[in-house]
Amino acid sequence: MAAYLQWRRFVFFDRETVKEPSGSDGAGAKPFMLPPGIAVCDSGRGSLVFGDILTGAGRCQIWFLPRSLQLSSFQAYKLRVTHLYQLKQHSILVSVGEDEEGINPLVKVWNLEKRDGGNPLCTRIFPAIPGNKPTVVSCLTVHENLNFMAIGFADGSVVLTKGDITRDRHSKTQILHEGSYPVTGLAFRQSGKTTHLFVVTTENIQSYMLSVKDYPHLELDTHGCGLRCSSLSDPSQDLQFIVAGNECVYLYQPDERGPCFAFEGQKLIVHWYRGYLIIVSKDRKTSPKSEFAGNEAQNSDKQVLNIYDLCNKFIAYSSIFDDIVDVLAEWGSLYVLTRDGKIHVLQEKDTQTKLEACKSMLFRKNLFEMAINLAKSHHLDSDGLSEIFRQYGDHLYNKGNHDGAIQQYIRTIGKLEPSYVIRKFLDAQRIHNLTAYLQTLHLQSLANADHTTLLLNCYTKLKDSSKLEEFIKTSESEVRFDVETAIKVLRQAGYYSHAVYLAEKHEHHEWYLKIQLEDIKNYQEALRYIGKLPFEQAESNMKRYGKILMHHVPNETTELLKILCTDYRPLGDNEGPGMLEGKKANSEEFIPVFANNSRELKAFLEHMTEVQADSPQGVYDTLLELRLQNWAHEQDEQIKEKLHNEALTLLKSGRFKTVFDKALVLCQMHNFKDGVLYLYEQGKLFQQIMHYHMQNEQYKKVIEVCELYGDQEACLWEQALGYFARKEENCKEYIAAVLKHIENKNLMPPLLVVQTLAHNSTATLSVIKDYLVNKLQKQSRQIEQDEQRIQKYREETTRIRLEIEELKASPKIFQKTKCSICTSALELPSVHFLCGHSFHQHCFESYSESDSECPTCMPENRKVMDMIRAQEQKRDLHDQFQHQLKCSNDGFSVVADYFGRGVFNKLTLITDLPSGKTATTIEAGLQRELLIHTKRST
Repeated sequence: MAAYLQWRRFVFFDRETVKEPSGSDGAGAKPFMLPPGIAVCDSGRGSLVFGDILTGAGRCQIWFLPRSLQLSSFQAYKLRVTHLYQLKQHSILVSVGEDEEGINPLVKVWNLEKRDGGNPLCTRIFPAIPGNKPTVVSCLTVHENLNFMAIGFADGSVVLTKGDITRDRHSKTQILHEGSYPVTGLAFRQSGKTTHLFVVTTENIQSYMLSVKDYPHLELDTHGCGLRCSSLSDPSQDLQFIVAGNECVYLYQPDERGPCFAFEGQKLIVHWYRGYLIIVSKDRKTSPKSEFAGNEAQNSDKQVLNIYDLCNKFIAYSSIFDDIVDVLAEWGSLYVLTRDGKIHVLQEKDTQTKLEACKSMLFRKNLFEMAINLAKSHHLDSDGLSEIFRQYGDHLYNKGNHDGAIQQYIRTIGKLEPSYVIRKFLDAQRIHNLTAYLQTLHLQSLANADHTTLLLNCYTKLKDSSKLEEFIKTSESEVRFDVETAIKVLRQAGYYSHAVYLAEKHEHHEWYLKIQLEDIKNYQEALRYIGKLPFEQAESNMKRYGKILMHHVPNETTELLKILCTDYRPLGDNEGPGMLEGKKANSEEFIPVFANNSRELKAFLEHMTEVQADSPQGVYDTLLELRLQNWAHEQDEQIKEKLHNEALTLLKSGRFKTVFDKALVLCQMHNFKDGVLYLYEQGKLFQQIMHYHMQNEQYKKVIEVCELYGDQEACLWEQALGYFARKEENCKEYIAAVLKHIENKNLMPPLLVVQTLAHNSTATLSVIKDYLVNKLQKQSRQIEQDEQRIQKYREETTRIRLEIEELKASPKIFQKTKCSICTSALELPSVHFLCGHSFHQHCFESYSESDSECPTCMPENRKVMDMIRAQEQKRDLHDQFQHQLKCSNDGFSVVADYFGRGVFNKLTLITDLPSGKTATTIEAGLQRELLIHTKRST
């Protein structure tokens, strides 16, 4: 039970008297006056509705007062209007009144949207009394769905109309309740599909369930209230039925009694408005209550209107009025009707004004809880609430109540800058409070990296491992802190297992590996973790940490690298038919990982060359270098021979064609003889092969090289002769072999051979005797052949000259009978040449390239002419060459220039007779001057 005297009082409403509308002349300050005789009233659908009784001024009227204060009315009854009920969701008005003297109340249902002769349409009229018992109507209520209407009577009866209340045919009326005490209040309560009717009398309270057949009921209490002293609250109070007795105000659910409030005084009127309970009661100096409700106001009685906030337990407004008729709610305000015909309006202040008015007083008296509740009930924005929480927290902090203060500061999260609170609790003695604040800050996902650092430091200083684990492990779906910052702090504080857990859970791979390798030294676990990563991350981390892992777990690291560079799939992705295709890294990029681990490097490289023939060139280069190193340092002959064969096999694999020079340098650096010679041979460096054997004085090898490659590079024999000539040893056997080949191939002039051998003191004339004799004999035979050829050319020249003279002096008889092209019988017209060939004219025109040349002799003639022109050009070059040679200071450069231009190239003349050519053809070719410009047709 809440004590009324302890409740704070505020003025949340402004009171004014309704004035008449201003006229055009500026007048209109007079109070608005209602017609006399107003007995009942209600409100809704934008109007205040009044009902009066028959007076001397006219008939009984129902009045409508809109916001414009333009009164309108119509006659509803002939005698009086006793009750009005205006539905809030429909333009339906239900009235109870009397048309004649006696107890015969009539219920009329009016449709305000339809008109009948200018008045609202009355859709239904029926007598209100239950059965035939004459009794007075005490109260009336209508359900907003228009399916229920309940009428209470002074004899304790309640009549329920079920169905469409606006029509007779679609509704059914029955007596719901009978009792001995007058019915003073009725109210429908709708909760979902369940409908209840509260019935209150002067002595008890009952609840009927109308949504169930037979309407079961329950007695809620054994005391009641007077007329107009009950009401139904809104959903903010869970639609509770309010009953105001003289000692207390009780709240009821359909099945039980709720809380009660000790509001003393004789209650006259009770209403519910927007979360407020409105009670009109007699002033303490008023007379005692009357016989049946005790609430009928006496003229000139003073009455108190109180507006209560039951949630926050304060009085929002209190004022004294003279003889209140009723309190109506419309247009967002309360309207108080007094017996003198005046209307007083109570306008609720806006939320900000109300809070400003009360906060100063509440804060002065440290009533922060009331201020908070008030702000919440009036839906103050979060900024305003946060400011109240802050001031409350400051108040508690200054009083030394740090636990209470931190709870208020926690409620400011999201609005108040966290640093404001953190600075207050940085003292070591208040670390628990700071921890609680930071935890909430993280739970609301409003913490930054600094807040995470501070919270984790609090946990570590408190040595609270359970809280620490709860913090980092509770949020499975959403991370409320900066993970990387948390990992750094935990690592720095030595909580390696917690840091590793966070790194693995949130896939901070670099931090996980860094802690495992640098702090925990768990190399096996780090290697296993890398094997689970996606390809790109596994590749990058092996490049970064591969050397450390190779140093501590070489075998396992090598195996992982083999997989990474061939067919990598993360661990756990090897199941199922739809597994991803494996990826492979560039094996050459991981060679630096094997520094100081040559054995593992060799195994890795050999594996790559076996399973992946197209491995990068660097793999083969490194493997060759590694094998040569092992070969060079090996002492065991058998193992050395094996290593020798492996290195040579690798060289012969054909993988070093593009890096020939690099492979050659490696072989030379390690003095790998067979490799050097093989590469010389592959590179066609025959002179280098021979020089290599010369340096090692391997005479037979020198001869073998000349025999193998002398046809491709003839100078090898000359170099071999010079090599043996410079030797002081007895090399007659090798010199003889060289001379024999030089003689057979005619590679050197005899004089040059003699000069070359002159340098050898051991070489005697007998060494070159056979060579010189054979050479002289060959030259003698050549001289004889040349002399015979000269004689032949002289005789032929003489013969040709005679033939030319004959052609010039004697006529030429053409006796050919066949065409030289088609071999058919010669017919006119025909073409004859002095060379003796004859042609049909059409054959000649078809095959001849020139009208002045014989088609048959033309190829041979052109060959001769080309040789003559070449000789003439060379003759001109000769003269020019001699001139430049005499005038130049550097004769060698002139000779080199002409040599490069081919001036000294040998000119070969073909002297053999072509097959099928006769002497006549040769003669005609030599007499070119006669053939070029002569043509005769017959």
